[in-house]
Amino acid sequence: MERLLKLICALCCLGLVISCDENLMDSGTKSFPSAEWSQDSPANFDIKPPDSITDYNIYLRLRNNQDYAYKNLWMITQMKFPQGKIVIDTLEYNMADAQGKFEGTGHDVIENKLGYLKGFRFRESGTYQLSLQQAMRKSGSAIPLEQLSGVLDVGYSIEKQLQDGNK
Repeated sequence: MERLLKLICALCCLGLVISCDENLMDSGTKSFPSAEWSQDSPANFDIKPPDSITDYNIYLRLRNNQDYAYKNLWMITQMKFPQGKIVIDTLEYNMADAQGKFEGTGHDVIENKLGYLKGFRFRESGTYQLSLQQAMRKSGSAIPLEQLSGVLDVGYSIEKQLQDGNK
């Protein structure tokens, strides 16, 4: 009887874990084993959209450690559509508050979920290409940082947009 109860509890827990990710449609990650993101080493991803009729929210994911020394993150994103259109954006994200406390979740490793495209629909069939490049500079300098220390990995996630526009 105790064994059956443990099995039922395990299945319930598994069901909860799976249901938490039911809106996650795709994700990809590029890791930096030395915890440094090189300015000349963009993270490139091929995205095969789930469908062309659903609205999705696309998030950029970044994991950093305590060696990340900045309150913000500048990133250049490039989305290449299957039929050749290219959209390039320069984005700034807050990574820490005024006191230097990181905005993401975690302590030794900070998980950041950064908004990128809300209500995006993959209207073209085929493979989309997403490129992420760090564009950080030291304060007062026009010269890019060659290595951005404290970055463990960067990536993306695609989630179904809920009916009310959240998530």
